[in-house]
Amino acid sequence: MSSLHIRALEPEDIPAVHVLYSQPTLQRNTLGLPYMPVSAWAEKVAAGPGKHLLVATLDGRLVGQISLLLEEHRPRRRHVGSLGMGVDETVHGQGIGTRLLGAALELADDWLGLTRLELSVYADNAAAIALYTRAGFEQEGRHRNFARREGVLVDALSMARIREG
Repeated sequence: MSSLHIRALEPEDIPAVHVLYSQPTLQRNTLGLPYMPVSAWAEKVAAGPGKHLLVATLDGRLVGQISLLLEEHRPRRRHVGSLGMGVDETVHGQGIGTRLLGAALELADDWLGLTRLELSVYADNAAAIALYTRAGFEQEGRHRNFARREGVLVDALSMARIREG
């Protein structure tokens, strides 16, 4: 029986996070670039104020990562967090994204008191849009020509989850 575990990202996870985000599916569905060195990932995921980074491991292997970034440097947006996530393409459809997102939502709601969570998702990423919608996120807008992907400019959706509090 497989064992999925959600925990904080540790420095020794950085090489595995680099491998995760080097997968073609993740490069296609995130803002990552191919050929990024491990050192760039080390800098990107370095601990800092307002940065909450979680990973999912399946039988000890890192299979997902989610970032919850706070707006602590903007006093009028301290109630806001933004999310970014990636799940290993070999385990899509197994509920790992749902579990990672659930852990980030629990952290945001029950521990940090955030009332607004934001994210951007490519408009053609139907699986991610469905996941976020099931978690209470709503589409707020469309960013035309948001990012270049494989030589083509693609749109993204702006989604948010508002919790009264």
